[in-house]
Amino acid sequence: MAAFTVNGKLVTVEKNQKLIRSLRDDLGLTSVKDGCSEGACGTCTVLIDGKPTRACIPQTDKLEGKSVLTVEGLTDFEKQVYTYAFGQAGAVQCGFCIPGMVMCAKALLDGNPNPAREEAAFAIRNNICRCTGYVKIIDAILLAAELLRAGEVPEIPSDWSLG
Repeated sequence: MAAFTVNGKLVTVEKNQKLIRSLRDDLGLTSVKDGCSEGACGTCTVLIDGKPTRACIPQTDKLEGKSVLTVEGLTDFEKQVYTYAFGQAGAVQCGFCIPGMVMCAKALLDGNPNPAREEAAFAIRNNICRCTGYVKIIDAILLAAELLRAGEVPEIPSDWSLG
């Protein structure tokens, strides 16, 4: 049994299991995608005590007292920033890998609000994307950094298709 915080709420997990199973199956946090179940692809990346971690690796019994953050736990402003930045940069195709990319971007930008392109690329080095490639994702991370520094998000362009 372990007690830890998920998105600001204390949870107690009775059964020792991989963190991803607890997040998805018990807590219904579907932003945490199960891409490979063995730590190779990065789609399940969450932040544990601020550090990007693949949720398919740690067992819940090892998380006592720790803090886990998923996309669902981002502030409303952060959600707006990443939605706008990834959409504006054209960084989303299927979208499966994007939550993990966003969590890696958040970890980077929390520690370095004005990263160089190489630093953004390094931040997502453990995340695999099979659709977009990485150029637009890196563009999105750098745009998110600009928006976070500015403290505002532009209106969604009228030519975006959201449906």
